[in-house]
Amino acid sequence: MNDRVTSASQDIAADAATIFELIADPARQPEWDGNDNLATAAQGQRVRAVGDVFVMTLTESTPAPTKERENEVVEFEEGRRIAWKPSPVGEPQPGHLWRWELEPLPNGMTRVTHTYDWTGLTDPTRVDRARRTTADRLHASLTRLKDLAES
Repeated sequence: MNDRVTSASQDIAADAATIFELIADPARQPEWDGNDNLATAAQGQRVRAVGDVFVMTLTESTPAPTKERENEVVEFEEGRRIAWKPSPVGEPQPGHLWRWELEPLPNGMTRVTHTYDWTGLTDPTRVDRARRTTADRLHASLTRLKDLAES
């Protein structure tokens, strides 16, 4: 991987369907967001296909002119993979992507890999923040997701 792609993995003692439901339902995402960026999302936005768009409200601590983000789903395989590209509502995507991949393992375990890819980032004002999205931050989301899925 290059320096603009950050990834972390964790094995979780839950089946892929249970974990995927927590990821694909935007209303659940603030519960496991390790970056503490996500405040809320309306119910009823469960992702089902490439091209779906869901809207999130960011936390107050997020330095951004607008607190809402549209997230266009660009990869989707039910129970296995989902990725989206965020942008301020009504604006072009700046070129970064969040991806989740789930690999079923023996004994009901699932390996979950979380990736932040900013190779296509075109907005220079976002580069410093992108650099701060480290594997440790991704792992924080994985740990919270693990706690929810295993409870």
